Amino acid sequence: MNWLAHVYLSEPNVEFRLGNLLADYVKGKQRQGLSIEFLRGAARHQRIDAFTDSHWVMDRSRSRIASPFRRYAGILCDIFMDHFLARKWNDYSPIPLLEFTTQFYAEIRLCPLVLPPQAAFIVEKMIQTNRLASYAQRQGIEETLWRLSHRIKERIGTEIHLEKAIVELDTHHQDFEIDFDEFFPKLRHYVKELALAEKEIR
Repeated sequence: MNWLAHVYLSEPNVEFRLGNLLADYVKGKQRQGLSIEFLRGAARHQRIDAFTDSHWVMDRSRSRIASPFRRYAGILCDIFMDHFLARKWNDYSPIPLLEFTTQFYAEIRLCPLVLPPQAAFIVEKMIQTNRLASYAQRQGIEETLWRLSHRIKERIGTEIHLEKAIVELDTHHQDFEIDFDEFFPKLRHYVKELALAEKEIR
C-alpha cells in the first residue's frame, strides 16, 4: 500500500497520520523528539507493510509485472493499489476524497510537529500537487512514478524511468482491480483488529 492507503488506515489524528505516511522517510535518530502519536503511526505503517508484503494476493499482483520492471514490482503494485483506492474511495469513506485530502492538508499546516527537512519537503510537495487525490487519475500515477524514478536516480545514480511502467497498469488494469477488491477488505479487517488490540494494551 502507498501513501493514500496509509493515511486512510490511520487513526483520525494528524500526527498519527503523518507517522503512518512518513515511516519510510523518518527513521532511526530522526525519530527522536517526535511525538508518541507520530511513532505509533510509524509502527502502524510497518505492520501494514508486513501484512501486505506477505499476502498471497499481493504476490499474485507482483507476478503480473513483467521485465524490465519486475525488480520494482512491489513498489509498483503499492502505487497501483492506491489508484484503485482513490477511484473507489466512496465505497470506503463517507467523506469525498477531495474533501478528505483538503482537510488533511489543512491539519498538517496547523500541526506543531517539526519534521526532519527531507520529510517536510516531501509533505510540502504532496500538498502542492494534491498527490493523494491525483492517484485517482492515470496521469497522477504516471507522474508519481516519474517522481519516484527521480528520487531513485538521486540515490543510486541510475535512470530507470518507472513512469514507463504505467503500461503495466494499462495492460493488467482489470486484474489489478480484482486484486485490490480481494485484498483491501482483508487489510482493513487486519488493521481494525490491530487497532483493537493496541487499544486494549493502552
